[in-house]
Amino acid sequence: MSKTFLDRLDGEARDLLLAVARPVSHRKGERLVRHGDPSRGAYVLKDGAAEATVRLPGGETLSVARFGAGAVFGEMALIERGTCTATVTASEPLEGWFIERDDFRSLVAQRVPGALRVQHALTLALSEKLRQLNAKVLDVAAAEDKPARKGNGADPLADVKRSKKASFDFKPFLAHLPIFEGFDAAEIAEITGVASVLELPRGQKVFGAGQPSTACFIVVRGAVKIRAHHAQRERRMAILGPGQLLGYMSALEKSVHGSDAVVREGALLLEIPAREFEALYFGNSSASTKLHRVIQKSLLLSLGQTNRHLTRLISQAKLRGAEKEGKELEKAYGGQITATTLEG
Repeated sequence: MSKTFLDRLDGEARDLLLAVARPVSHRKGERLVRHGDPSRGAYVLKDGAAEATVRLPGGETLSVARFGAGAVFGEMALIERGTCTATVTASEPLEGWFIERDDFRSLVAQRVPGALRVQHALTLALSEKLRQLNAKVLDVAAAEDKPARKGNGADPLADVKRSKKASFDFKPFLAHLPIFEGFDAAEIAEITGVASVLELPRGQKVFGAGQPSTACFIVVRGAVKIRAHHAQRERRMAILGPGQLLGYMSALEKSVHGSDAVVREGALLLEIPAREFEALYFGNSSASTKLHRVIQKSLLLSLGQTNRHLTRLISQAKLRGAEKEGKELEKAYGGQITATTLEG
């Protein structure tokens, strides 16, 4: 069973988080969250239980998630405004805490180790949610799917030349890229100082599914296509353009890549080796603090893209009369409790 957000925190980090939380209690049958309402923050359950439901077009109520002691839901709302995807009701008397978005932001703005660990726990929770949703999406065949191809695990960039300079002066443009929004010149220099420059042609693979992670990348110019893999199929899931990150979660988790990344248009990428990226991410400089925010927003953008795939597949299932398939997809969507409004 996967860890909850709260399970990932050590004692110090948990105390910091709960210090900004408001105690709540609800009787059985009382509503905590209503479907369609704007999200305001996250709930942590101390005792008791709650159930999340959605109402289907025919009037049927579908249970999409259940929460017990120690569970957390609504984590996405701690980062960005969104919409509640389900109604959550106390299924037995419960006690817990509610964490407002603004209070959480004040907490993680502190550059203390415990606050950074809270940030990291939230990042891991979002990453796990994204992977689970992508797996649900890929379980359902779509018209655009292509037959699965097996990678060999080799590094496609092994023979590509690295440099500290490009064929044009790109540095004046960096401050205008979405990834560096709110960064000052010194903070940008701290990140780019550990990066190499790659200029890659259309069709060049950046990394492949199953390949051990050695670096993450920032797109400066051009575009990179992300292809997700399933046992029977592969599917284009996203196009990443200037100012977007790729390969960062595999680098942080020291795991293999779960997808392919292929240059769609001639691209200039900044490559940050995994060790240097980890040092930045777990550092205590202002650039490190802002990097956490960048990564979380990147995850929310990816979740938004996956949710668009989900809603499209739900509509198609309804048109085909595939009731069982549609319900499974509805569970995946509604069970998030909060869906981001960020657009990719």
